Amino acid sequence: MSLNNIHNGVAEIPVGILYSITGPYGDVNASMVNAAILGLEEANAELDGSFKLKPVFKDCHGKLSTYSKNCERMIYEDGCQHIIGCYTSAARKQILPLLERTNTLLWHSARYEGFEASENVLYLGASPNQHLIPLVRYILAAMVPEIYCVGSNYIWTWESNRLLREQIIEGGGRIIAQRLVTMGDLHIDHIVSEIISLKPPVVFNTLVGEASYRFYRALWRAVSAHPDLEPGDITVVSCSLCEEELPFIGEPASIGHLTSATYFRSLERLENVDFLTRYRERFGDDTAPSVDAESAYVCARILGRSIAASGTDAVSAVRDAAKTFSFEAPEGTVRIDRTTNHSFLTPRLAVSRRGFSFQIIWEAAEPVDPDPFLVWQGEAQARPETEWKAKGASAQARHVVDTEAKES
Repeated sequence: MSLNNIHNGVAEIPVGILYSITGPYGDVNASMVNAAILGLEEANAELDGSFKLKPVFKDCHGKLSTYSKNCERMIYEDGCQHIIGCYTSAARKQILPLLERTNTLLWHSARYEGFEASENVLYLGASPNQHLIPLVRYILAAMVPEIYCVGSNYIWTWESNRLLREQIIEGGGRIIAQRLVTMGDLHIDHIVSEIISLKPPVVFNTLVGEASYRFYRALWRAVSAHPDLEPGDITVVSCSLCEEELPFIGEPASIGHLTSATYFRSLERLENVDFLTRYRERFGDDTAPSVDAESAYVCARILGRSIAASGTDAVSAVRDAAKTFSFEAPEGTVRIDRTTNHSFLTPRLAVSRRGFSFQIIWEAAEPVDPDPFLVWQGEAQARPETEWKAKGASAQARHVVDTEAKES
């Protein structure tokens, strides 16, 4: 596809949007599709008719084989050289060989486990040093670092648990147990029973979709029914729980959980307030984006500016142009690293509270360098524990977690 494809006198560029709005995690993917579309529409308005980005959406139903088929159709039938998408790492890994073979560029919106750097992917989601490492350092600074791991059996869980184990053991903590279930498997009662028996201070959750929501509800019921436990005694932490999922869990089970992410709706930033207003005006007052949706929006906006700057939709030119500027996003200043294709982002920690929202308890002072391979440990990393120790903030943050959980 080139800018020579003219429709009504305007060069039209197809942009793939590749997510699953049906299937085991479809509920949270719909906002990613919406946000990508909003971003493309705003990019078109900003470009003042010089060319038009045309969204080409295909639903993958949560099936890896469908990701491959739909990606092929986007490339060979629709002429897409640029695709925004992939919520799970399994989906990204599934289409990566095709992207590299056809020199197609994936604008990857989701936070992920790291240890990858492809010339055919621009990573706008957080790297492990921007989500998992700040969470681990909070656990070591403010909690009893004895952790039970539960998750869906795929690469996000495998790598996240591996990194968690390494960091926690190095910091003097321990992993009590690790239990995985097949993606889409909703049988989690045996895991909840074991957690109640072991009574770990911390549970690290990497379950996906409905399995995760059922887990939160079942654990809350079990803790509430136990004579020696109360909400707050077992804290569930994650790098994936977001506002959009809290209503699916339901109160009070959704309250008091700690999440590490680069974006929360409660962020007090003018760009975020305006973004939320425009999103609701476009898709309805009862809708709102979460972290991965906001990132999909950023993908679309940076893509539009990169094509405008390069004067072409050719992958190499657009990829190079994307690394020459920063974008003032709802989450903060975003910039793509020239070397790794990953993004400078601002890590944050927050606790879920009443009203299906999050209270931010810490954020980095500035965007943090991406470190997808964790080669800079101890150097260019977000180090919240330094600030916590200086300000006594670890105790304050721990109080927020306990209070939200116990008041549920």
